[in-house]
Amino acid sequence: MNQPLAYVHPGAKIARNVVIDPFTTIHNNVIIGEGTWIGSNVTIMEGARIGKNCNIFPGAVISAIPQDLKFGGEDSLAIIGDNTTIRECVTINRGTVASGQTKIGDNCLVMATAHIAHDCHIGNNAIIVNGVALAGHVTIGDFAIIGGLAAIHQFISIGEHAMVSGGSLVRKDVPPYTKAAKEPLSYVGINSVGLRRRGFSTEKIREIQDIYRILYQKNFNTTQALSIIEAEMEATPERDDIIQFIRNSSRGIMKGYTGSTI
Repeated sequence: MNQPLAYVHPGAKIARNVVIDPFTTIHNNVIIGEGTWIGSNVTIMEGARIGKNCNIFPGAVISAIPQDLKFGGEDSLAIIGDNTTIRECVTINRGTVASGQTKIGDNCLVMATAHIAHDCHIGNNAIIVNGVALAGHVTIGDFAIIGGLAAIHQFISIGEHAMVSGGSLVRKDVPPYTKAAKEPLSYVGINSVGLRRRGFSTEKIREIQDIYRILYQKNFNTTQALSIIEAEMEATPERDDIIQFIRNSSRGIMKGYTGSTI
């Protein structure tokens, strides 16, 4: 790295083969892994931990302090895993004392102008589409896709392999393997196309469909549905993931089967 038009604080730890374009600023207490490219006019602030082979496009601001009036200046981190792409003008705030970090996993894509607030935890292989706004303390599972301009309330959880339609207002938790759309946000089926692309068998997809038919289409309340699923469905990792997700939900899960597709 030999970029005289960029500013890199002497306390930053930058791997030798990182490429930094002009007019970028990198603050103290930053670590950037091998093979990462930092575009022009990027600002990377204290507490950033960026993995290997990432691409950060112009205008992004990584690890700014939280937009939280309770923030007291405590040390915290914004962690980005390996092989993750952060597109233009994305903002990622570092954590607060609540968890100490905001974290994005490996192989993720965060598209232009998305905002990821403090203490959000995003799994691996997730896609956050243009203009998405995540409030604080949001959790997003592996392989989830959040459609463009979706707004997600604080403390929401979105399960692995779930898909949220663009423009959605997400006020309730979205269980794993599902598709969510409409207003208010509703269950509209399972993410069968995404599951097939990721190697789920036809039998496994049918098993997941059967679980959600009991939950959303049989006129049981959630407690009744979970009891029936446990009693009648074979124990599998997917079944147990769904049950655990719903039982751990602090805000409650989305409701309302519509029969629509997205």
